[in-house]
Amino acid sequence: MKPYSVLIILFLFFSCKPAKKGNTNYASETLKIQQISPNVFMHISYLQTNDFGNVPCNGMIYFNKNEAIVFDTPTNDAVSKELIDWIENEQKKIVKAVVVTHFHVDCLGGLQQFHNNGTPSYAHYATIELVQQDPKKVMPKHGFNNSFELTIGEETVILQFFGEGHTSDNIVGYIPSEKALFGGCLIKSLKAGKGNLEDANVNAWSATVENIKKEIPTLNIVIPGHGKYGNAELLDYTIQLFK
Repeated sequence: MKPYSVLIILFLFFSCKPAKKGNTNYASETLKIQQISPNVFMHISYLQTNDFGNVPCNGMIYFNKNEAIVFDTPTNDAVSKELIDWIENEQKKIVKAVVVTHFHVDCLGGLQQFHNNGTPSYAHYATIELVQQDPKKVMPKHGFNNSFELTIGEETVILQFFGEGHTSDNIVGYIPSEKALFGGCLIKSLKAGKGNLEDANVNAWSATVENIKKEIPTLNIVIPGHGKYGNAELLDYTIQLFK
């Protein structure tokens, strides 16, 4: 076969392959997983609400070596199983920890499945106290005050409480090696509204996010609790939204 014929065949082969839709690594009716960097992913599940309809809810996954950490569970146990299966069976990682960033159901609705999987769960002591008030919710197993560090693979992951905002117990997760922050519902996506304020401290919200910005001045990745991820602009937007 002549060289130019081989080139034509290769061109037709790659041209006919279906294009990937953005950087979505997994998609079903109930769960989407989007890669943001080589080691950082955003998982998206859905919560049916009376006030806001069917709401997409974000969490974060971080891989290092053969280990993984998940920030906020999907909204129910069935979708948590879907996520765990993807991490363990497709990505060949061990889920070393799951972190609950506050006491609302969009953070811990699928926590029991992680416990069934033998995964340790972590939350601020204030979150555990709030969960205790609702017998329908599953309680995280390990608590901490203010800040806590975990090691995933060979890298440090920091869990920290910076102050009240969306709730009185909201924490964030920070991965220094990635300059990545999971802000959860404390951080708003660009152009987002104020959202659910039922348990919020709107007077403290801006100051809390300003504390994050002062302590972590350089961020390449910021994942909010809902909406599109971005960078440190999301902190600035949230600060201004609640001024």
